Amino acid sequence: MCCDLKRRFLLLYATQKGQAKAIAEEIRHQAGVHGLEADMHCMSEMDKYDLETEKDPVVIVISTTGTGDPPDTARKFVKKIQDKTLPPDHFAHLQYGLLGLGDSEYTFFCNGGKTVDRRLQELGAQHFYDTGLADDCVGLELVVDPWIDGLWFALKEAFLLQKEKEGMSSVVNAVSSSLSASPHTVHELNLSSEVQSLKLQDERVRSSDVLSQKLVDINLVASARDTEPSLVHSVPPVSQSALNIPALPPEYLEVQFQDTHGENPHLSSLISEATTFEVPITKAVQLTTEDAIKTALLLELDIADTVFDYQPGDAFCVVCPNNVSEVEELLHILGLSEKGEYFVSVKVKQGTKKKGATHPQHIPERSTLKFILTWCLEIRAVPKKAFLRALVECTSDMGEKRRLQELCSRQGAADYTRFIRDSNVCLLDLLRAFPSCKPSLNLLIEHLPKLQARSYSASSSNLYQPGKLCFVFNIVEFPASPTRPVSRKGVCTGWLAELVAPLLRSNKNTLDTKEESTSIGKISIFARPNNIFHLPADPSVPFIMVGPGTGISPFIGFLQHRQKLREEHTEWEFGETWLFFGCRHQDRDYLFKDELRSFLENGTLTHLKVCFSRDSSSAEVAGPKYVQDVIRLYAKEVARDLLKERGYFYVCGDKKHMADGVSDAIVDILSKEMEADKLEAMKILAMLREAKRYLQDVWS
Repeated sequence: MCCDLKRRFLLLYATQKGQAKAIAEEIRHQAGVHGLEADMHCMSEMDKYDLETEKDPVVIVISTTGTGDPPDTARKFVKKIQDKTLPPDHFAHLQYGLLGLGDSEYTFFCNGGKTVDRRLQELGAQHFYDTGLADDCVGLELVVDPWIDGLWFALKEAFLLQKEKEGMSSVVNAVSSSLSASPHTVHELNLSSEVQSLKLQDERVRSSDVLSQKLVDINLVASARDTEPSLVHSVPPVSQSALNIPALPPEYLEVQFQDTHGENPHLSSLISEATTFEVPITKAVQLTTEDAIKTALLLELDIADTVFDYQPGDAFCVVCPNNVSEVEELLHILGLSEKGEYFVSVKVKQGTKKKGATHPQHIPERSTLKFILTWCLEIRAVPKKAFLRALVECTSDMGEKRRLQELCSRQGAADYTRFIRDSNVCLLDLLRAFPSCKPSLNLLIEHLPKLQARSYSASSSNLYQPGKLCFVFNIVEFPASPTRPVSRKGVCTGWLAELVAPLLRSNKNTLDTKEESTSIGKISIFARPNNIFHLPADPSVPFIMVGPGTGISPFIGFLQHRQKLREEHTEWEFGETWLFFGCRHQDRDYLFKDELRSFLENGTLTHLKVCFSRDSSSAEVAGPKYVQDVIRLYAKEVARDLLKERGYFYVCGDKKHMADGVSDAIVDILSKEMEADKLEAMKILAMLREAKRYLQDVWS
């Protein structure tokens, strides 16, 4: 189809970590194959599009962040459309399709997309295509791929409808012919073979690397003895299937080595979200014993010389680097060990076929190669299928090439989920497993996402400890596995543990705030305020805290703050406070045991209920092992505080194995105490959430 006949649609994306943008770019690429033109913009670029005058169909891809918030890049857009003065027919002219991204591990699944979808409907906009909600918990591609498949037929129908209104028959007929292969039902639509089918004639595959799509000799992939698939080999039917693989993403960056003279940019230049502060670590305490299953550390930062401010319950982000040895190994595999300290220039490649190609914002215009791999790229990221597709072209061994093709194909979707996604495989793991794969540096910069700062809850009160900011974390451990031959620590927690090793006092489980502090180095942080997870504004209102393990972290800040308020305002009335805490062993990982006892003795904490899941009970009837079970023992008190006293309920910690169980317990309690059925109790809990009186700070 001629370019001037291509039908246009507006493509908007709003992303927090890059996934929505990557999906939007895939839609734009496929649009060209289907004879369409996607006018793609980030939702924050509101000067480049105008929905109030938009006549063409609109496609929206939007993620969700935090506790159900739209991503930062969508906040201005959402604020604009939520204007209460807008009439109900404000967007009556608009036709749109929306793809929301989320994680069902969290309560407000896909809430960013749902918020935009609901508001557009309220303002009169019409769907030309059903909304898709993709779940990162099970794999975004399970919804994303078929949603994109069906998009082209839906767009065709939208343009045909537009034709009736505008009389643009000649243009729409051209689109229709380009889509003539489309079936009459969205769910049966197959993507163009130019996009998905690997053929000998495929112009995107270098002729020397073309693989026949006839049955591949099983011995090329695995020996006859192998009956189970793995990361590096497959079994029938995948090993004997013709493959539908993604289109090869066009390369769009070029990297030029320069000299070794100059300075790398300051870390603050890498952060666009907020102002960064470089602060010293003044204290590090190991809160668990050496024989505990997990190692929990508490770090104290000195923020006295900064304007950094926070409230108990707020989170903040730590700017962290990749592991030094992993960066060195990556350089070695790439054959660039001698080039690590060389400055490189990264520019958009002239003549690239990638539409709208721009210089990645997270890559400095000029810095050393080692700086980019250390501070800019998430080398631990699970490779997307588009990355695997690009790696195929860098692989010389035919068996390895075939397996990479399988892992990024439709037929190998289950293998991708099992051996890549669920196994948390990263680029280094792939390069070890497929030694003939030698990607170029520009390919890595194109496909590896931005190295994200890690978020932590404040475990202190600025009122109680002026000029100090504390936080608690477990050192994350990734054990070795068949897909990962070496064990690893978390990117940030492993780095922090190594950084504070000189300060650790493993035999001390209490905070001695009077002890003289010594600094061992500085880290960069920036604020990530939580506008919801805060103490009740009215101190007379009771509140209940549930925080097993390191989930107790923000509640230490709550209690410190409450203690100081009680000391300074003796005339105030204070509501009762509950804390439900749980851990594995009383003598190994009972975090803040002495501090909690002190809060209990001075009246700051009214009720402390603790359970230990791995300790054997000497009683004839074993006590409850988990916090959700302990909560049920105090059903009348919990119901009274929530319903009669209009109290607040806070949950912090693991989502899947704790927070869901706690919400189930509350539903049972409300049902029992109100003599209502479970559905009615669930509605009441939903109302508590809506009123911001049942609050969660959870992670998966």
